[in-house]
Amino acid sequence: MPPSCCGYLSQYTHHHLVTFLLTFFSYVLLHASRKTFSNVKVSISAQWTPSIQNDSAATFSPGETWEDNRLFTDEKQATLFLGALDSIFLFSYAVGLYLSGVIGDRVNLRYVLCFGLCGSAAVEFLFGTLTEWLHIYNIYLYCGLWVLNGLLQSAVWPCVVAVMGNWFGKTGRGFVFGLWSACASVGNILGAFLASSVLKYGYEYAFLVTSVVQFAGGVVVFFGLLTSPKETRLSPVETDTDSHRPLMSDEEDEVKAEVYSRRYQTVQQPDEPLAESPQAISFCQAFCLPGVLPYSLAYACLKLVNYSFFFWLPFYLSNNYGWKEAEADRLSVWYDVGGIIGGTVQGLISDFMGKRAPVLAFSLAMAMGALVGYSRSPNDQVINAVLLAVTGFFIGGPSNMISSAISADLGRQEALRGSQEALATVTGIVDGTGSIGAAGGQHELIPPSFVFLLQTGGSIVFITPLLLKELRAMWRDRRALRHQL
Repeated sequence: MPPSCCGYLSQYTHHHLVTFLLTFFSYVLLHASRKTFSNVKVSISAQWTPSIQNDSAATFSPGETWEDNRLFTDEKQATLFLGALDSIFLFSYAVGLYLSGVIGDRVNLRYVLCFGLCGSAAVEFLFGTLTEWLHIYNIYLYCGLWVLNGLLQSAVWPCVVAVMGNWFGKTGRGFVFGLWSACASVGNILGAFLASSVLKYGYEYAFLVTSVVQFAGGVVVFFGLLTSPKETRLSPVETDTDSHRPLMSDEEDEVKAEVYSRRYQTVQQPDEPLAESPQAISFCQAFCLPGVLPYSLAYACLKLVNYSFFFWLPFYLSNNYGWKEAEADRLSVWYDVGGIIGGTVQGLISDFMGKRAPVLAFSLAMAMGALVGYSRSPNDQVINAVLLAVTGFFIGGPSNMISSAISADLGRQEALRGSQEALATVTGIVDGTGSIGAAGGQHELIPPSFVFLLQTGGSIVFITPLLLKELRAMWRDRRALRHQL
């Protein structure tokens, strides 16, 4: 029987709390700045097209409109380019995740994390603020900066998940990581409110505010974060002795895990003290860990849907319903509110069940119904907000679980044994594969269509083998309990 929440929360110290808050808010700030781009797309599109072609642009003189800031002839072309920038960002972000995960397991996590935070803040300032102040409008410059931004931002997520995995063990991980993974949604909410509050002065000030705050957060993390209990007098978190069980429940699979463990141990030097200096595993070894491939493919499908809402929801609300851009920004936060609640509740349920896949499969099945319901939302802000929250609960919740708690499970499973330095690499693989899937479908958000339903169903298909194994394990446990009674 899993321990109560109070039972496993009482084991944590103030060091755990500080680590939780610093990693949480570092990603909050990163996502707030990332969300800024999606919140100001209407303003950017208006700025990049001549005022005669759109109703939302400010009044310019003909020479200024057509010579200085006309990148495109109409809003449709500007929208296509904004979608291309999203895909460029996600592809570079995915490549960076594969690399930064490997680097994070070999270099001090604090250095990599702060480099990503501060470097990304500087690039976003150049992209959104300095180019507007200096009236530099160049497609190739925008693409180059956004590729660099994706590479820099990719250094953050594997590092914060690895730090959290170093401090928080298997017990209660679903609840702790479910609560902690709300950082992305909280960042989206913060970014929406920051952008909408200064948007009346120009979209460049939205980039200015979020980039400055993010850079300051990187400095705080550099001087305040402890990446592991080893840096204090606390004992390190042990390798999970049963964390492979939510992923593989059959006896046959437990044998496979044992075979993998023995094969990996042959790579280690026999006379090397593993406890003193655990070695980081290779990218291929991490990719072959049990459960990594199916969850990575499932996340590739799910992240396309989740990030379509993330990148295009304010733009869609403004264009489809005719709401003001600031109103659309504020309304879009209800999707993130649903994701926060969904990730926490579903993580807690998975802790008490001792299984992850059944909770994910049920939520994704409900998400398909929620997508159909939201596609029929009327032009009413209250009803739209409720439907957005429900959709966020069933889409954002599973997304948060896979990218945090399940990634930590995979990076600390028993098959590793001699090496605990796999958290960042595994997290990079899962999130990187998800980003590749998301990059392939970035365009203007339309009412959730068959493509969204197909992608959500694909996530269920990829975790089905794990789901069946866990259900069989639950049935065996139930029968064993009956025999005991």
